[in-house]
Amino acid sequence: MADFVSETARVHADLKAVLEPTPLQYNQYLSDLHGADIWLKREDLSPVRSYKIRGAYTFFNEILKQDASAENFVCASAGNHAQGFSHACRNYKKHGVIFMPVTTPQQKIMKTKSFGEPFVEIILIGDSFDEANDAARKYCKEKGGIMVPPFDDERIILGQATIAKELLEQLPDGVKIDLMILPVGGGGLAAGVTRYMKSQSPDTKFCFVEPDNAPSLQNSLKAGERIKLHGIDNFVDGAAVAEIGATNFDYLKSFDADQVVLAPTNGVCATMIEMLNIEGVVLEPAGALSVDALKRLPKEQIAGKTICCVTSGGNFDFERLPEVKERALKFSGLKKYFILKLPQRPGALKDFLLMLGPNDDIARFEYLKKSARNFGSVLIGIETTDAKNFDALKQKFDEGGLGFQDITDNDLVASLVI
Repeated sequence: MADFVSETARVHADLKAVLEPTPLQYNQYLSDLHGADIWLKREDLSPVRSYKIRGAYTFFNEILKQDASAENFVCASAGNHAQGFSHACRNYKKHGVIFMPVTTPQQKIMKTKSFGEPFVEIILIGDSFDEANDAARKYCKEKGGIMVPPFDDERIILGQATIAKELLEQLPDGVKIDLMILPVGGGGLAAGVTRYMKSQSPDTKFCFVEPDNAPSLQNSLKAGERIKLHGIDNFVDGAAVAEIGATNFDYLKSFDADQVVLAPTNGVCATMIEMLNIEGVVLEPAGALSVDALKRLPKEQIAGKTICCVTSGGNFDFERLPEVKERALKFSGLKKYFILKLPQRPGALKDFLLMLGPNDDIARFEYLKKSARNFGSVLIGIETTDAKNFDALKQKFDEGGLGFQDITDNDLVASLVI
């Protein structure tokens, strides 16, 4: 362990030559909300708005120390690792090839290109990170490229471990972290930070958070071996990894599956909107995971504790904002979709409108079809200011004899009509 600590210190010294430390900020809003002292390690404020730049630079630096003439670096990434890789290619003036899923947000593609021009080329392939990663490995095998993995490599882990060294140096005198909350995708961040903290802050406990539709670490810890997931949801693209890294799992397998929190995708969206509206902090879905976990943990694990959340990324494409807002409203119970059986008679629409409360707003109204001679089916989307308002509205529907079906959480029906 001592070697890892000294190696992290060496790598951190190298990184200081090219990267400014990211801020460690006390967050009053979250602290008041949860009755704790909440600190945010703002990796979303790095030059590429993600912690991934640390691992990428460390890998390049270690390779080029051994062979300064090394060329043709290659990586696969859903976005953030690609940007760190691209930034390093430009800094070291090395040619790089980046394989990204076709589903990668356009904002991340554009930023990746801008960070690395004219030294990088981007190849969009596959629907997931794993498909892009397979293509990158095939390219390296055929063309002799140097693969820069996003998380499963000792050099990458060392780079991410510098976060722990940095935040411990930034803490005010006498302040100790009781709980570290770390987002997990491939596991490089979690492996590096926990390994360093175990030595330098042995009383600190850990909580890991994954998207509920990509629980690679939790499933692997339950099984006692790495488990590859099938059919993961890519919405939280920065953490949607089908299989945690082998090296990373070796460092994390001593933890308990109960230490992993699964964050619901729509709940993460609500956290993103909350942090944007209240704190003015722009987080991507993966970057909001650690903050969202505060809502999922038992209150007794949080109250009165000093907690550090790593906000891992802020590469958010604002073209996705309407979808994020929609998901957030649905999760908070402030927006619902109904299919109504509206009578086909004069005044029926007026009667329906009079059922709405003063804070109920129609966000969608669409006739689906004339279902029968005496009624027609209507898709209605309603937003309100308090989730309890829907209880009163449904009661009015019943009392008025208005047939309805709440399809808000019916994914199959909603996908067909909304």
